[in-house]
Formats: sequence, structure tokens, C-alpha cells
Amino acid sequence: MRTRPLKVALLGCGVVGSEVARIMTTHADDLTARIGAPVELAGVAVRRPSKVREGIDPALITTDATALLKRGDIDVAIEVIGGIEPARGLITTAFEQGISVVSANKALLAQDGAALHAAAEAAGLDLYYEAAVAGAIPLIRPLRESLAGDKINRVMGIVNGTTNFILDKMDSTGAGYQEALDEATALGYAEADPTADVEGYDAAAKAAILAGIAFHTRVRLDDVHREGMTEVSAADFASAKRMGCTIKLLAICERAADGGSVTARVHPAMIPLSHPLASVREAYNAVFVEAEAAGRLMFYGPGAGGSPTASAVLGDLVAVCRNKLDRATGPGESAYTQLPVSPMGEVVTRYHISLDVADKPGVLAQVATVFAEHGVSIDTVRQQGKDGEASLVVVTHRAPDAALSGTVEALRKLDTVAGVASIMRVEGE
Repeated sequence: MRTRPLKVALLGCGVVGSEVARIMTTHADDLTARIGAPVELAGVAVRRPSKVREGIDPALITTDATALLKRGDIDVAIEVIGGIEPARGLITTAFEQGISVVSANKALLAQDGAALHAAAEAAGLDLYYEAAVAGAIPLIRPLRESLAGDKINRVMGIVNGTTNFILDKMDSTGAGYQEALDEATALGYAEADPTADVEGYDAAAKAAILAGIAFHTRVRLDDVHREGMTEVSAADFASAKRMGCTIKLLAICERAADGGSVTARVHPAMIPLSHPLASVREAYNAVFVEAEAAGRLMFYGPGAGGSPTASAVLGDLVAVCRNKLDRATGPGESAYTQLPVSPMGEVVTRYHISLDVADKPGVLAQVATVFAEHGVSIDTVRQQGKDGEASLVVVTHRAPDAALSGTVEALRKLDTVAGVASIMRVEGE
């Protein structure tokens, strides 16, 4: 066994970083046995050096992350700062210094993953990021290693714990969106500003990463269609229950039937209660993978938090350190297919549309005509009326998103339609 320790620079020491440091210290002997050499925390770069960090030697703390990376003795850098800068510049500096990188930075990888992979490959170094998607759930490594010999056609999952907690509470208790959000905030599941979660930005970054790995093509954050869940209502859940469904915020990455393109999208959707994702409760994550040979696979577990995310970081650290000892590198970017990303208008799925209409004869015929004119076939219709006003719920067969958008635009122009109360896609059937 090598006796000289592999030295690690920790960039960031928040919830995840502090847990990484703790595990490195308390599990030092186990990590040594698993890696084949001691691993040593050589420095911790932070913004606020005066903050008390229990269990971390104050002598390791520095505010100069660049100087830490340029010391000349660092083997691996762990980046848990988040955001685009200074994380991007520091990762680039690490590669320039011959340092492999473990990152949990989904936003940066979704935006600049291709450039970072290229820099790592040019330097003959590793870039690992299991913790960037779905916390502790082993997902990225199975996709790019265990399923490397298979053809993946679809990845669909719940990849944000905050939104799943909110929707689960709305479903199980009948709470409204704001009430469920307030509970999530009080319990620490939601940030003071929950925009990144509830508007789907967090899930969209993860979808870009998953699509790129699953389909061996480059998918950027800008390629992902994104819709938030703030408009989901108790009425939507009531309609979902009548259909034997629930509502989840889903990240969906698909290969076209002809194999010539891919799509990536994030939006709320109704899914049947019989689907495995429907039973994912609280702040848990789950990802459903459909592969040609392996069939359907489910990955489930805690998707956020200090300990779960640190677990994924440490798993990557062990792999990268082993590669260092073997003078090898693990799998890098695989983008050989160079498939185009199709626009959302070409996505084909089912829809649940709720309309506020006048309660009088002929309205249903007018609405049905609009659907027919746009090539959208109706599966079921439910109408309830009272005192001259009515609610009309239409569930369609599969249709392109562009056709549905045209249908809704035309419906809004009808004198008998007071408003489109809700539009929800129906997935997982």
C-alpha cells in the first residue's frame, strides 16, 4: 500500500462540504483501505473564514482557493461551491495544475459540461459528478458504465425533493400550493427563495445532464423545455384522482422513435397510481430508466441533503483516487451520436385540459370541433354545470405539443369559453 497520502482540496464548506470533511475524518481508515492509500484533507477554501466549522482544523481554512490549487501537492479537488463562477474558473485551474475534480455542480455541468470534459480529457484527468443529480442515488455511474452496452430510450424521474414534498402534501392532505410550500420551508426542505426548485430550473439542469449521458449526445440547459409547478391547484389533484392518477414534477428525456433526435423537458404531469413514480413520497427522488435490453429500471432514494449528497461525493472521491494510483482515468464524455434536440412542439403525449365554459347547449360541440380542426383526438369528456357556468374537462389521446398549443389558443377565442383553467400532460401510460 502506498504510504504518501493523496491530498484533497475541498472547495466550499457549506451543508455538503462540511459533511464531506466530517466523513473524510471519521472514516479515514476505511477510505484508506478502499483506495489503497491514505487520503488527506489538505485545505478547505471558504468565503467566510470566521465561521465556526466543528471538526475541521482551522489551520486548513483559506479564502484563496486558487492559491490552494496551485500549491503543487494537491491530487484531487472537490468542488461543492455551486453556481457558475467562481466554480468554473477553479475547476479549470485544477485541470491546469494536474488535479482531478469531483463536483456536485449541476448548473455548471448543464451549461458548460462539454468544455469541462474537454479540458479534463486534454489534461488526462478525471471529472466525476455523481452528486450533481439525485443526491445519494447511484445514477450517473450506472448510466455511463453499467448500461454502456445498452441502448437507453427514456429516462423519466422525480429529481427535486422540494417539489416532490410540496406535491405529495397537496395530494395527501388536500393543501393548496402555498400552504404546502410553507410547510416545506418550515421543515427546511425549501429555501427562503424556492424559485430554482418550484420553477423547475434545478430539475432542468439535471435533465440536461441525464439526457447527455443516456443518449451519448450534448444537451445543454437551454435545450431543456421547462415549466414550473406553482400553478398546480387542489382542483388539478381532484381531477387527477378521478382519473386514478397523481401529479409529479417530472424530468423526462426521450429518444425519438426513429432514433434520429432526442427531447428533454421538465414540467408537472399526471401519472397513473400504478406507475412506480406515483408512490414516491415526501422529499425522495426516483428515476425510471427504459433500456432496450435491460428493460425498465428504477433508482430510488434521498435526493438532497448534506449526508446523502456527501455520500455520492465520497464515492466519486474513492474512484478518482483509485484512478490516480493506477495512472488511469475513468469514463469521460460520450457524445458520439451528436443527435439534435427536438423542440417541445414535436413531443407527443396525452393532455388533461380544464375549461370554464357557458352552461348552454352546443358548447361541447363547439369545443369538440376545435379539437378536431387541430388534429387532436378526444378520449374522454366530463362536464359539470350550475347557474349558467360549467366546467368542462377534456382528456385527449396522444398528440404533438404544437397541435395542443394551437387547440388551446383557438379555444380561448370562443365566446362560450370563459377561460382555460388548467392544462396538464398525462405521462407514464
